[in-house]
Amino acid sequence: MSETGIDQLLAAKEVIVVCGPGGVGKTTMAAAAGIVAAVHVGGRVLVLTVDPARRLATALGLEALGNTEVRIPAEALAGGRYEPRGELWVAQLDTKQSWDELIRQHAPDAATRDAILGNSLYENVTAKFVQSHDYIAMERLYEIHASGRYDLIIVDTPPSRSAVDFLDAPEKMAEFFGSRLLRWLTVPYRSKLFASASRPFYHVADRILGQEFLRDIADFFLLFQTMYPGFVARAQEVQRTLRERRTSFVVVSTLDATSMSECDFFIDALAERRLSLGAVVLNRVLPSYFTERAAASAARKLGRRAPKLTSTLKLGEDPALVEGVLREISESFLSYGVTAARQQELRHEMRHAPPIVATVPFLAADIVSVEGLADIADRLRA
Repeated sequence: MSETGIDQLLAAKEVIVVCGPGGVGKTTMAAAAGIVAAVHVGGRVLVLTVDPARRLATALGLEALGNTEVRIPAEALAGGRYEPRGELWVAQLDTKQSWDELIRQHAPDAATRDAILGNSLYENVTAKFVQSHDYIAMERLYEIHASGRYDLIIVDTPPSRSAVDFLDAPEKMAEFFGSRLLRWLTVPYRSKLFASASRPFYHVADRILGQEFLRDIADFFLLFQTMYPGFVARAQEVQRTLRERRTSFVVVSTLDATSMSECDFFIDALAERRLSLGAVVLNRVLPSYFTERAAASAARKLGRRAPKLTSTLKLGEDPALVEGVLREISESFLSYGVTAARQQELRHEMRHAPPIVATVPFLAADIVSVEGLADIADRLRA
């Protein structure tokens, strides 16, 4: 990777979708990329997390985040080491609020809008329905991008296989609202003949499932189907945005077998959908000196000579304790050497050759401040 590889990618795109397995530091990398863009590239940059977890707020040292974008103070970016060329804003998807806004914007009239928002099933369906969160996340991304308020939007997605659902959600949601199941549920309320013929069944269902249960469901989806053309049109627009040249994907992984397998899975999924892979970020990479023969030899000597060093250096009142510490340091270094060698091998075995491969070293402490993210941003660039 060239020194400015990540900078060039961020400068060339309008949407960067960060994805990868769970637990690999994906949210941290998305936030760090946002700092790189705001500090070194310029413009208005938004980091939007659609992962229900609160990791972005934690990484930024904030108590909470929601749909309303929050600007990170310029003096906090890069820990005062640089003068930012742009602005960094952050937000986290609020599923309920986003659905409410969607209904208000796209309901065909005020009566339909109020009927949907007041329906007893609305909150449960939008909060728990499969694809609901993923669909509204894509809607939110599309709305913000279309508004033109930001020069670059960096999206932090859920863990990888869920992120595939995130990518497919607009199409699947549109398919659902035009499905046979919904037509079957709602036909009795559109056709008097069908309603008369099927009335015994619905009476039985109401006794089993609760009074007017199916009617409530049908009423809700009849209202929702009034927005079906809008769902289809928006799904097509979202898919078009994701496939445009101004959109790219960054896959984050760690160098262990499970995460790399997930990384390959997602890169394959991007290729199948004709989506652009911009970079792979390998996080928590151990330093190369762990695999150097001279370093390993020194570690072995430290372990063998621990008794002599203990008596010579006089590091403590308890020689046995000091000797144990020296041996533990020796063994730990050699163990890290084995892990580092495995990491190098996994990197060589990568099935794909992305345009940019960035590595971020292993850090002992969690990132819980903007200053910590700024440090990660520097490492991401280098």
